[in-house]
Amino acid sequence: MKVRGERECQSCGARWSYYETGSVACPSCGDLRSVGVDARTAHTDAPVSLDLAAHRERFGDAPETLPRSGTDDLRSDLREYCRKRGFIDGGRLAPLDATYLAARELLEAVDCFERLRDPTDADREYLLDLLAGADDGDRPPADEVPTALREARGMAAVRAVEAYRSDALDFLDELETGADSDDADSRGADSDDAGEGDGPAVTVEGESAKARVGPARDAFERLRDRVTRVDALGGDVPPAAADALVEAADALGEYVRTGDETALTNADRLIDDANVDDLDPTGR
Repeated sequence: MKVRGERECQSCGARWSYYETGSVACPSCGDLRSVGVDARTAHTDAPVSLDLAAHRERFGDAPETLPRSGTDDLRSDLREYCRKRGFIDGGRLAPLDATYLAARELLEAVDCFERLRDPTDADREYLLDLLAGADDGDRPPADEVPTALREARGMAAVRAVEAYRSDALDFLDELETGADSDDADSRGADSDDAGEGDGPAVTVEGESAKARVGPARDAFERLRDRVTRVDALGGDVPPAAADALVEAADALGEYVRTGDETALTNADRLIDDANVDDLDPTGR
């Protein structure tokens, strides 16, 4: 969506940033009557944090790894956090951040663990390690993922990359539209033809922003093909391949933000590293 990030209260005159509060209500007096006083910018993120302290306490007091009650609450909190998160923040494309990714994996891991008939100590320890560090964006490394839980790593990558790719493609659409408007302005077009008004909804660093759109879209399409294959395998792929998908998406985001060709080269290499076409339906 596009929002006017700087708000002004029509009751008391206070000003605040919608990007910081996520609300049109005045933080000073609570009045809902406010107006935007700046240009509209693309924005999909929300000012939400992930706090799993209560769940860690519940898990710590349980006689088994998963308490008899409380897992539904954990899943609900994780889903709500992921639902509110986005990757366009005030007109800028953000990185694919670690806390979102850890929340995704923990959500998948809880479901996966509950389906195990005979979980091992390693499975339990991995789940608890995820719970311990997720709200700080900490995940165990790929070589510590137990075989029984690696589908959680894979599906977390699928969900995270697809969410990021969706926002990134919308960002590229806005970037191309803004570049076309700038081109029209430079040719002396009038304001209606040039699509003026609020100005560009997204911003990037560097020159020649429009030149990034095509290469980025092509790379995201290649990445989508890899993600679709991992999804078809139920996420049961080598954890290093799942992580390569995430790193590729993040590198593409860096390329879109900065125009750094090295980031695009890294993304292409990571997409190649995530090749799972030769895996059988068991992911092996």
